[in-house]
Amino acid sequence: MRSITVHQLREQPDVPVIDVRETWEFESGRVPGAVNLPMSTIGEHLDELPDGAFAVICKVGGRSGGVVEALVARGYDATNVDGGTDEWIAAGYPVET
Repeated sequence: MRSITVHQLREQPDVPVIDVRETWEFESGRVPGAVNLPMSTIGEHLDELPDGAFAVICKVGGRSGGVVEALVARGYDATNVDGGTDEWIAAGYPVET
């Protein structure tokens, strides 16, 4: 599975970000521009995924890793964000609420 750090994600501002946390988690703070497609319902929203490469993030990287594996198996160009939103916040990067 392909992964990037939050620092690498920050250096690629044009890469679409899919946040697979639950809605209440997403609303508490997210990577700017991230789109919320919760892991629990992502199968119902595959038509909403970006064309081309995109990053997948969650709280710390576990859920997003599982989602990336499933999406790559279906032919999507998805990359996991190691450390997730917690690492993004810890690095002092901007957060949308």
